[in-house]
Amino acid sequence: MLLKAFSTIVSLLPAALLLQMAPAAAVPIMGPVTIYTPPSDYTNERTLYARAIQLEHQKSDEAESDNYSMPYLQDNGLILSTWENYSPANEGLTYFPIYSSSNNGKKWNNYSSVHDQVNGVGLKYQPDLYELPRDIGSFKQGTILLAGNSIPRDLSTTQIDLYASTDKGKTWKFISHIANGGVALPNNGETPVWEPRLMEYNGKLICYYSDQRDPKYGQKMVHQITSDLYNWGPVVDDVTSPVYDHRPGMPIVAHLPNGQYIMTYEFYGAPETAFAVYYKLSDDPTTFGSKQGQVIRSQDGTVPVGSPFVVWTPAGPDDNGTLVVSASSNSEVFLNSKLGAADAWVKVATDSPPAYTRAELVLKDSKRVALIAGGQLGKGPTNSVTWTTIDIPRK
Repeated sequence: MLLKAFSTIVSLLPAALLLQMAPAAAVPIMGPVTIYTPPSDYTNERTLYARAIQLEHQKSDEAESDNYSMPYLQDNGLILSTWENYSPANEGLTYFPIYSSSNNGKKWNNYSSVHDQVNGVGLKYQPDLYELPRDIGSFKQGTILLAGNSIPRDLSTTQIDLYASTDKGKTWKFISHIANGGVALPNNGETPVWEPRLMEYNGKLICYYSDQRDPKYGQKMVHQITSDLYNWGPVVDDVTSPVYDHRPGMPIVAHLPNGQYIMTYEFYGAPETAFAVYYKLSDDPTTFGSKQGQVIRSQDGTVPVGSPFVVWTPAGPDDNGTLVVSASSNSEVFLNSKLGAADAWVKVATDSPPAYTRAELVLKDSKRVALIAGGQLGKGPTNSVTWTTIDIPRK
């Protein structure tokens, strides 16, 4: 969890030199398009921590339509987005709104919402959307999941919970408690749990998150696994530091074409700078704990800072595709077409505003990457949710 906002943007390389060095130039395609502008009576930070998925595992159901000649776009291709929504107390408990787009982000509509059904305190921080690519337990391929932090307005407790939708995100049902912790303050010595991230692996579901409950660490990164979405296995360490005050956090994982997995995270305590963006590579996404972390440093010397996000796209100069990393310190993204090689990171400009934990989404054509931004810490009145797409050319 970031302790402060970062707003310094490092200048870009000259364009000619950048094109020589870059594995692929990010070409602006659309945006920023405004998904949502919060009302003026919303509390700070108004919106943060935006996320999105594009449905790709839905099965057609002709029974939904009386006109079978009309294809249902929502079967596959519908985009759903959510974020931290700082609604005022007079609107009741906080919740996660769900907005949708059926035209690749050009236009957005209020679609549904996810409310706390079990704790009586609201859903406040760090929503994460995920669509099951295969059956897990009794939950079928195409089930949409949302993991989020259920926290009261006084921030006295944290509870990472799992919700599911079997009707393309229109209605939601509580499924299970994943992890619970203490007061929602990012201070060493407190015991909250933070920042869930979901991923299917070998027919099971992994939930990565940041954990302050272990007295040996100010904060560490961990995961738990379930084979039925109801019962969660033991806590397994993914990133720790021997220095108590260090705080690795905000885990995001992507799969590479060589079979490896990459985990990005921010690292308070890094020798390069506070909250420098680090990453690990592993053949197994459940064994990051035994791997060495390394900093992302672009070829122009830039070290991105704070709340990173990573995706892999097959677009790029060769079969390696391209890793795309975002960080809160930069409107630019960091590209790597060498499967995460330390010397292959290149900073590339985008039209997206920088944002605290700005998310990324590889769109269905695999060529375009969307950047979903919910604003920066400390800048509540300007924190609209935006959508920007860039093009990464294929080989």
